[in-house]
Amino acid sequence: MHRDALTPQLVYPRSGADHHRYGFELPARVEFVASARKLARRRLHHWGIEGDVHDAAMLVVSELVTNAVVHTDGHRVACELLNGAERLRITVQDQGSAPTGPHVCHTFEEERGRGLLLVEAVSGAWGSHDSHVGPGRIVWAELPHEEELPYGTEVPYWAERPC
Repeated sequence: MHRDALTPQLVYPRSGADHHRYGFELPARVEFVASARKLARRRLHHWGIEGDVHDAAMLVVSELVTNAVVHTDGHRVACELLNGAERLRITVQDQGSAPTGPHVCHTFEEERGRGLLLVEAVSGAWGSHDSHVGPGRIVWAELPHEEELPYGTEVPYWAERPC
């Protein structure tokens, strides 16, 4: 896996803003999800990111890494944190995924499949795309640094949307 495959851009970059980037790779096995959380937790603490943003980031890292491990056939998973002036971007890359890519399931009947629903709920934005370098998919989420949603932000009512 190439480090160049993880070069996310902020949605609204500011010129001159101080950006901090941290990345790591782990074996694509369920027992390493806790290691991903531990590495991310240390870096967030180093950057001084605490409170709700920290908690949301831990949830996002856990869900995205778990999805990359459970739903793909790769041997490694890469995670990158980009601490921007106004948002934290979390990116996870796998080595191979289903042709349809990740999607949010908006029903509650299934025992599994709600991880991306949680990511959608705590993130300001999220998405995915095929890797530009090598096989696999990149899934990302952005968390605003402010404690509340900006005025006028609509919270989607997802109970009526089909899976």
